[in-house]
Amino acid sequence: MTSPQFETPTVDHGSRGLPLQTLDNASDSALSDAWITVRKRLWVIVLLGLLGVGWGWYKAVTQPRLFEAAGTIEIRSGSSNEYRIGNASSTAEGPSKIPTQLAILKSDTLLLNVARDLDLANDPRFLGGTPATRRNIDDPVVRQSVVSSLQGIINVTTLSKTDLIRISCNTLNAQLSADIVNKLVNDYILYSFDSRAVASKRVTGFFSHQLDDLKKQVETSQGEMIDLQKQLGVLGFDPSINQVTANLSDLNKAANTAELARIQAQTRYRALAELDATPKGTGTDRAIAGPAVAGLRSQLEIARANLAQLSANLGPNHPQMLAAKQQVAELTEELHEEQNRVLIDARAAYLTAKAEEDNTKAALATQQDSAFKMRDELVDFTLKQREFNANRTLYENLQERIRTAGVQAGLESTEIDIVDAAVPPISPSLRPKSTIILINTLAMLVLGIVATFVLDSLDMGLRTVSEVEAVSGLPSLALIPRTRRNVQDTGKLSTVQRNLVMLSSPKSQSAEAFRALRTSLLLSIAGGEPQTILLTSATPAEGKTTVSMNLAAVLTQRGVRVLLIDADLRRPTVHHRLGLQGQIGLTSILTGSTTLAEAIQTVPEIPELDILVSGPVPPFPTEMLSSVAMRNLLEEARGTYTHIVMDSPPLLSVTDSIVLARDADAVVLIVRQGKSSKHALRRARDLLIRSGARITGVALNAVDLNAPEYASYYGYYGYSGYGSEGVDSTGWDASTKPSERKE
Repeated sequence: MTSPQFETPTVDHGSRGLPLQTLDNASDSALSDAWITVRKRLWVIVLLGLLGVGWGWYKAVTQPRLFEAAGTIEIRSGSSNEYRIGNASSTAEGPSKIPTQLAILKSDTLLLNVARDLDLANDPRFLGGTPATRRNIDDPVVRQSVVSSLQGIINVTTLSKTDLIRISCNTLNAQLSADIVNKLVNDYILYSFDSRAVASKRVTGFFSHQLDDLKKQVETSQGEMIDLQKQLGVLGFDPSINQVTANLSDLNKAANTAELARIQAQTRYRALAELDATPKGTGTDRAIAGPAVAGLRSQLEIARANLAQLSANLGPNHPQMLAAKQQVAELTEELHEEQNRVLIDARAAYLTAKAEEDNTKAALATQQDSAFKMRDELVDFTLKQREFNANRTLYENLQERIRTAGVQAGLESTEIDIVDAAVPPISPSLRPKSTIILINTLAMLVLGIVATFVLDSLDMGLRTVSEVEAVSGLPSLALIPRTRRNVQDTGKLSTVQRNLVMLSSPKSQSAEAFRALRTSLLLSIAGGEPQTILLTSATPAEGKTTVSMNLAAVLTQRGVRVLLIDADLRRPTVHHRLGLQGQIGLTSILTGSTTLAEAIQTVPEIPELDILVSGPVPPFPTEMLSSVAMRNLLEEARGTYTHIVMDSPPLLSVTDSIVLARDADAVVLIVRQGKSSKHALRRARDLLIRSGARITGVALNAVDLNAPEYASYYGYYGYSGYGSEGVDSTGWDASTKPSERKE
């Protein structure tokens, strides 16, 4: 009996295509996934939340009793702006002025002046205690310490939509807080006045020095310009208008006129030279030749017409014919003479026009030389005039700025006004304890949520169906829950019943999961059911043997014969779990020492299930499994059994499973929840794909149904009448004999 050909499930790995189950999971709510993650590690959030409450309570109880004093000043755009040097200063009064003043108020220079004036380096109210020795504020270490402390306790802010600045200070002493604020404001006003006054004086001094140099430059430029005007003779009028310019304009016009006359004479001469002497000339030719030539042409045409008429009636020697011919000859000769005369006159006119053009252009060239020389001299004059005007303008502007700077120096100090002076506060400024506790608790809860997601992303274990499908790109065939047995009940069961949940708990969730796995496998291949089923995993101890035995048992509930082969020739366990003999088995058949029928063993609880244990452990398992004898064994088994279930070693440890996968109709990857890693699953999948195995899907084993991510997977098991005692999902009574069951 030949084995049927089954189609291999298509898994699109190159285009990131996922099976239908993966696409469905990808559309799940992101909030639901996040809630599952939070529930998994809720203890982290609760722990950090409790730490936040404790830390907030500690900070609320131990917060210092600080006294806050505040003062308000106004930055005005006063009357000094009218005298400010340059227009660029007006733009400085815009949005960039207030931030600049805020930075100045907290500058090291002002704070150092405040510390020096109030002797804060030795003030016990500021230091929190009396220093052992008197400290000098000029010491770099002391200065840095005091200034840094001031920057930490002074806060400078702007009042919204105003030019007001609020300056506040927090210290352990109310009077000290007010003194620091008031001193800072006074020093700021003095600094503003002094800095602007010094700047104005510095500008005035610089401009005064430059004014003398500019005055000398203006006088020198003016003298050079006057001398050049006298040399050019353009003093008192526009230097660009002079006799040379006027003559050049007239000669340009005369040259253009002469050139036009020469072109007209040349054109007429060439036209007359090419004029046809016959009376067939066009009207344009006659107009060029003149009225005399035109009259002769008309007479010649009439004479030729008369000759043609006579030649039709008279002979060539007739007197009238001879007279007509004579007339035509005379008119032709007169026409030639007249045309020659007109041509000679036209040539004389052409030569005259050309000579006039040459003379005019020569005069124009001479005048142009004079104009070029005049232009070079005018360039020097223009440069001198421009230099004089620039020096004079700069000199006048500089004088104006010097006068403006003198007025501005006395007005800048009025731009800063004190609106509210700082007064000592009556009571300290304490934050509410509830607010501190709430803020710290919320911060720690947020940190706990972040830590939860970070721990979840670092967890390489596979726990959910969506993770398995996303990593492997394969569909999930079933979820097999973790089995929990009662110790008292276990003592009453046989060895086979203890290892086969289908016998010990036929209505349990685990039994139903194996039925779901059976259904998924039977429907996984188009055109038929898989006959040879191989179960393997990426790493050891993922439950392949348990799943293999229970899958074989549940397949027999259809009333068909099933063969379970223990193909793990390195660490066989099937015979131990089912209480069978392990001396004769698969290796005995492959070595030829026994036959399949002799090696088969059965268990009384499941008569339809035949078991082929591994037999003695061979020295070279891979060679035996890849031999022709193994293929012949599978071929023989196909003719006897409806389904053949093979338990195999892990993929990443040995290559036995890859060898067996080539002859299997369906390959199932077993993944144990929390044990298998993402890298191992990807590597196992790639090995099977490269070997050409027919991968059906993945079965997630040992699932903890109490975990948050599986809270809703098995809710339907409570449905009444489903999976009831003694009845499986196929509708067969588990108490009836296999021979009495009907398909």
